[in-house]
Order: sequence, then structure tokens, then C-alpha cells
Amino acid sequence: MNNQELKKKYIQIAQLYYEQNMTQNEIAQKTGINRTSISRILKKIREDGIVKITINYDLKDLSLAEQLEKRFHLKKAIVVPVEQEQPAQVKLTAIGQAAAQFLNTILEDNDVIGFSWGSSLESVVEALEPTAIRKNIFCVPMVGGPAGKLESRYHVNTICFQAAEKLKGRSLMIDVPAIVEKPSMKEDFTHTSYFKEIANMWKHISVALFGIGSINSTGQSTWHAFYSESAVEKFKDEKVAGDICSRFYDINGQTVRTHLTDRTLSVPLELLKTARYSIGVAESKEKLPGILGALNGGHLNTLITTDETALGLLATDQS
Repeated sequence: MNNQELKKKYIQIAQLYYEQNMTQNEIAQKTGINRTSISRILKKIREDGIVKITINYDLKDLSLAEQLEKRFHLKKAIVVPVEQEQPAQVKLTAIGQAAAQFLNTILEDNDVIGFSWGSSLESVVEALEPTAIRKNIFCVPMVGGPAGKLESRYHVNTICFQAAEKLKGRSLMIDVPAIVEKPSMKEDFTHTSYFKEIANMWKHISVALFGIGSINSTGQSTWHAFYSESAVEKFKDEKVAGDICSRFYDINGQTVRTHLTDRTLSVPLELLKTARYSIGVAESKEKLPGILGALNGGHLNTLITTDETALGLLATDQS
């Protein structure tokens, strides 16, 4: 049996199992393939991407979502139920799928979507499967590249490009670091026609999608990789709670002037507040200070997180 015939056989078995709800024994009888082989084939078609299993995370804990919306004056909160004992990657996949599903419901023709970098955003784009293509979608990076080392799949350019591919839209690339070496370099970059084009697109962002950094992130996190260990140590002295697109703030959401401020190339936080949707995608106990600061500062109007993180946010002192 050649590859084409084999693929057709796999698709037939997938249709019988997932669409016609036949048991593995029934499929074995119908196809003449033994049951053990059917089980192996079903596993293979998932590994090869012939079948993708997506959980509908609209079945969320409404009470937690409503509490978050009321407490932090959010336009929308989506709380994904995930067992606390699950690995971090499972939680990332869960909020990524929820964010991708939500994005498909809110996008409109001619939307400009701003993206940040990171593992949360990578999970969103990985899960993105548009059910209805909108016209003239434009994807734009909201921050430059890393100062430290970062896997390419977490880079804002990779995320923007892949999102545009899936949405049948266009994208811009940003070829400057988020943190340049000295203030004079920032001045030089901001006066180039190339950077002016990106900065102009920031003013037209209608949907902003971003991860949230936090001072409590562990030393193995992508946040540490992006900024470098020495920078993170200084953030602690500067009373930073977290950041969005390399714009730093304290636990009350007030902007913090850091040792990087005069060297930073990224979207101003005030522009996020003009977007129709400014969506933070983040979870974990370690990120609570960063998420709480972002909420207190009104830097997002939509939060997508896990129930564990939602409970942590709601447990914080309101005074």
C-alpha cells in the first residue's frame, strides 16, 4: 500500500471513529483490520495531525469569570478549568486554545492585531484555526526582540508571521531589539522610516494580544531568558511587579521607570487602552504579581487564565 492509499485508509478510520462513533471492534469488522492495529492507527492519526482534538473551553467556571469581570472592571474574562497537578505545558495549551477560540469570535474585517512574544502567545498561535476568514487582517509586533537568549518559536516575529499565515492576512517584522544598548541607539531607530511605519501601525491596533511577565517568574522562565539574569535582579530593586511588552509597572499598575526605560523600543501601554480588545493571556501562581499589577493599572480589558490563577487573584487584598 503506497503512502496515498495509506493516508486514505487512515482518514476512513478517523471518520468511522470520530464522526460515525463506531467502536474499535466495529471498525475492525468493517475494514478487516485487527483491533490492535486500529488502536495503533488511531494513535498515529493524532500524532500526524490528521485529527486534532480541541477542547471547547467555553465550558468554563462562569462564577469565577464573572467575579474577575466585576472586581477588575473587565470587558471579558475567560477562566479555563485545569487541574493544579497538571504540567505547565498542559496549562499553557489550555489557555492558548481558549484564547484562539475567543479570537475567532471577535475578529472583524480590517483588524490590526498586535502581538507580544512568549510561550503563552506561542500556544495561542499554535491553537489558532480560524473558522471564518476575515478580510484584510494585519498582524504587527508590539515589541522588539530579546536582550538575552530566547527560543525562536517564542519570538514576536515568529508569532506574528504564523498568525498572519493562519488568518490569511499580512504581517510586519520588527528587526530591532526591545532593549537597545544605549539611549542614543533608541533615538536613531525611532527616526528611521522603517520604525515609523511600525509605530504608526501601533496607533491602529484594534486587538492587542499579549503575555504578562512577572517578577516572581522562576529562573528557568522565558522572561528571564528575554531580559537576562542581571536585568531581572535590578527589577527587584526597582519595585517592578511585572511587564507587558517591556513596559514595566508596580503592583498597583503604575508605570515604573527602570534602568531599561531609555533604551526600550515597544508599544506604549496607553495605546493598549485604545484597542477594542486588549487581551492578556497568562496563568500560574508565580505570575500573580504581574497579572494583578496589569489588572490594577487597567492595562487590559480581557483576561484569559486558569481557575487556579483566578482564585489567586480574587484572594488578594482589595484595600
